[in-house]
Amino acid sequence: MFFHKKRNVNGFLLLDKTKGISSNHALQKVKCLFNAKKAGYIGTLDPLATGMLPICFGECTKFSHYLTDSNKRYHVIAKLGEKTSTSDSDGVIIKKRPILFTDSQLYSSIKEFLGLTSQVPSMYSAIKYHGISLYKYARQGLEIKRSSRTILIYSIDSIYQKNNLLEFKIFCSKGTYVRTLVEDLGEKLGCGAHVTFLRRLQVGSYITEKLVKISDLHKLLKPENIRHNTFFKEIDNLLMPIDSPVSFLPKIYLSVKKSYNFKLGKIINLRSHIKNSLVRVFEEDQKFIGLGKINIEELLIPYRLISTFSY
Repeated sequence: MFFHKKRNVNGFLLLDKTKGISSNHALQKVKCLFNAKKAGYIGTLDPLATGMLPICFGECTKFSHYLTDSNKRYHVIAKLGEKTSTSDSDGVIIKKRPILFTDSQLYSSIKEFLGLTSQVPSMYSAIKYHGISLYKYARQGLEIKRSSRTILIYSIDSIYQKNNLLEFKIFCSKGTYVRTLVEDLGEKLGCGAHVTFLRRLQVGSYITEKLVKISDLHKLLKPENIRHNTFFKEIDNLLMPIDSPVSFLPKIYLSVKKSYNFKLGKIINLRSHIKNSLVRVFEEDQKFIGLGKINIEELLIPYRLISTFSY
């Protein structure tokens, strides 16, 4: 890239990750294009997977964990009759079996996964053991004992099977490994299965309407934008506000004086119908300045503040 000095970029981007690259590789490409000092992604997508990869820049990273804990929706296509070493089509086939189940058996088996259930994460996951991702151990042929996790499957719908392919959409809690679910379903059906297509459609309340591709960012690298030094203005217009990961929280506005004291970490006396809740705090001019908690006594307690140098 032709830029040298890194920028203080602050905001939120819903990246449409393409197939064949890791989440970190996608992050580094975007970070380079924005020439940003600080950025991180929320929720790892495997190289096979595409779709929504939220990226937080600068001060926005302070609120990323709120989306990490949110529910997700995926579009899945699985191949039946084959079990692979990685539970997806990037692995090698380790077992083949005939497909003998009936429609009734398929739907009853899927139904068993709904609600609260336990799942043992795949060795080919980003979960860390002694500071190292499990998939790195797996690539060395090592097997690490993993504890089962409780997950919640809200729905599995749009189910369609034709020959050896099974397609569906799943809405699930954080920590759900779709590859593991597909492999477990394949075992329940007695034929084995692995993921051939996986696309994340939703994270929290965000859906695919606001997705931006890396190719969209590259399109802004037009000679006239470079020549007139308008590239960063164009690319920054794609960013959503810093408070996007916490957009589900209620808003409150403070006067100039109260905003000043709040930013100093002082507790603010407040008349509000909101009690015992985190809130997004804004100045009168609509500028987001951080999160606070309003207690039962109607006191606003600073919780997480935006740096005064972030704007």
